[in-house]
Amino acid sequence: MTTQVDFYQLSRDPVERVVALLAAKTLQAGERLLVVAEDALLRARLSEALWAHEGSFLAHSEAGGVDDARQPILLAADCAPANGASFVLLADGVWREEALGFARAFLVFGSDTLEGARATWRALDGREGAERRYWRQDEGGKWVQAA
Repeated sequence: MTTQVDFYQLSRDPVERVVALLAAKTLQAGERLLVVAEDALLRARLSEALWAHEGSFLAHSEAGGVDDARQPILLAADCAPANGASFVLLADGVWREEALGFARAFLVFGSDTLEGARATWRALDGREGAERRYWRQDEGGKWVQAA
């Protein structure tokens, strides 16, 4: 199995907005998503953004509940997809090798995790089972593939 690893560098929009956008697109594609962030406060902010996404809401829950398996989007501190997700979004900018067990992985990173993202990009170069893509926002806020 090959995992498509998409690197999203934050420059204009905050992580909460980018995560909600990627979560919405994941659901539109008919997939389930695991959103990973070790920090509970970040997960709480992400939850708020998912509830308020573009005047609607994206159904989700924090991992550890009785209905984890039913959730289209699950927020967790680790890469254990209790909801059966095939997509994982690493919202805290920290790469986890377990992400290569998913069909698609999103690494969302900012200036504070830039060096780690660069190291991950290099480590995945030519690695069997991993296909890398790099996305950045243009001046109008549109995400464009840059590599």
